[in-house]
Amino acid sequence: MKAFLNLIRFPNLVLIVLSQALAQACLLAPGINWSKVLEPGFGLLSFSTVLIAAAGYIINDYYDVKIDAINKPGKLVVGTAVRRRHAMFAHLLFSLAGIAIGFWLSLSIGLINTGAVMLLWGYSARLKKLPLTGNIVTALLSASMLLVVAVYDNSLNRITLSYALFAFLISLIREIIKDMEDVKGDASFECRTLPILLGIRKTKLVLYPIIAIFQAFLIVVVLHSRTSFILDGYMLLLVLLPAIWLTIKLTRADRKRDFSYLSNLNKFIMLTGILSMVLVG
Repeated sequence: MKAFLNLIRFPNLVLIVLSQALAQACLLAPGINWSKVLEPGFGLLSFSTVLIAAAGYIINDYYDVKIDAINKPGKLVVGTAVRRRHAMFAHLLFSLAGIAIGFWLSLSIGLINTGAVMLLWGYSARLKKLPLTGNIVTALLSASMLLVVAVYDNSLNRITLSYALFAFLISLIREIIKDMEDVKGDASFECRTLPILLGIRKTKLVLYPIIAIFQAFLIVVVLHSRTSFILDGYMLLLVLLPAIWLTIKLTRADRKRDFSYLSNLNKFIMLTGILSMVLVG
């Protein structure tokens, strides 16, 4: 069971549920309305998202067995603790269940879930090996995790779009950093990620403008006249300052453990950004 939870990235799934619950309760209605989270339809929506995300993690590890044996041999699950055919069966089961639940909720949710499954398969099989393409696909999927809640609630607003943009940018940054962390294993299997094509130094030159856009976006949020003083302080101390520290550490990073630290720092920024939804309501 522990191996399977590692395979489906259980902490990441918890973060997805938390993100969608906060978006539903805090972003899509005036004030904070936790009763909206208890609606059966929303529970099914969140469950379908989790199923599809878990399926995506499984198929990614299925295709990356040889690469992961080099990049993270101590964390290899598929082919060791979980048989490959069992992993593929779980992927298909979770994907079909997520799509079925989506269509049961509405046609639009079903189509979004179907598109997510197809993108996750394409990412794992091919797109992640292409320069920047796989990074952008993963970032778009991270943003869609929030947007699908607005589609379900039929109440897309500017605040929700802002958080979707936040999720897109921080995910894009983290995916490029992960490529720098995994460059050794990726290069062994003819992947064409940015660090392999350009090298670490030039990849940083691509990453700096993206981080600058992310930080500029955060500054706009902090300076926005409608945001509260508490939210401004929170975003400054727990989101913007860590993002600045990330830039400083990136300039000096040149080893795998350095990029691993930056990847974890990205997770922290993502978590604090998501938790700020409570202050919006």
